[in-house]
Amino acid sequence: MFVRKLLAVFIIIPVLEMFILIKIGQMLGVWPTLAFVVGLGALGFILVKTQGLYVLNRVQYEINSGKVPGDTLLDGVLVLAGGILLITPGVLTAGIGLLLMFPAIRYTLRQMLKDRLAHRLRSGRWHFQYKGW
Repeated sequence: MFVRKLLAVFIIIPVLEMFILIKIGQMLGVWPTLAFVVGLGALGFILVKTQGLYVLNRVQYEINSGKVPGDTLLDGVLVLAGGILLITPGVLTAGIGLLLMFPAIRYTLRQMLKDRLAHRLRSGRWHFQYKGW
């Protein structure tokens, strides 16, 4: 099961990315397509930097306030995932990575992830094991 998902990630997504880039290139031309991809990456870099610093400052504030920064740390993971997707060449991955930079979308995704995790823990499909030293 895991191997099939990895195959999808490493084979199907790059093929889909190439298809999308070829179609955009046919519509816009080579140089505008290249400028679009580079511009998308630059915009993504700026957003990753600003959102990453925002999340880091929120984590520090919550820790200093004596709160557990659970949601904020999950935001940080989503910003990191978005950053990784943004540096991956392609329009589809960059678009998904760009979406993860917006707090409203991260909030919705974070709630979905928390609900899914809670369901898996309640149903017994996910266990934590700790083996001490």
